[in-house]
Amino acid sequence: MSVELPFAPVDTVIRRNAGNLRVSAGAAEELARRIQERGAALAVEAAERATAEGRKTLMAQDFGVEPGDKDELELPIAPVDRIARLDIDDRYRVSMDARVALARRLESYADTVASAAAILAHHADRRTVKAEDVETYFELAPYYEQE
Repeated sequence: MSVELPFAPVDTVIRRNAGNLRVSAGAAEELARRIQERGAALAVEAAERATAEGRKTLMAQDFGVEPGDKDELELPIAPVDRIARLDIDDRYRVSMDARVALARRLESYADTVASAAAILAHHADRRTVKAEDVETYFELAPYYEQE
């Protein structure tokens, strides 16, 4: 599976949570991949909700958050739209509000992971957040509540 999400906005999300730490390209790539997996899974759940309500259009409410202003988000909407469509049937449409709501939810998810990865880098006494910090978060995540 290719990663639809550009690494630059993901790098920005990590940096805003990393304080004075540096961020490796591998960390941004790994987090982008994880965000994509999460987004595709959320879209499948949203499609199930829409189907249960007799709709073929995914709406913001299907993602459980208010869309808000898309200009406040770091993650770009077009790649998030492609992520939403990865694992759902072509018969579904994704409203603009749903795309923004999914981007908001994924950015919140990315903030959580990035913050934890920064803590793990500090704990390892490193000055750089690496892919292994993101991976370690997901190894530990079953022990903690995720979004």
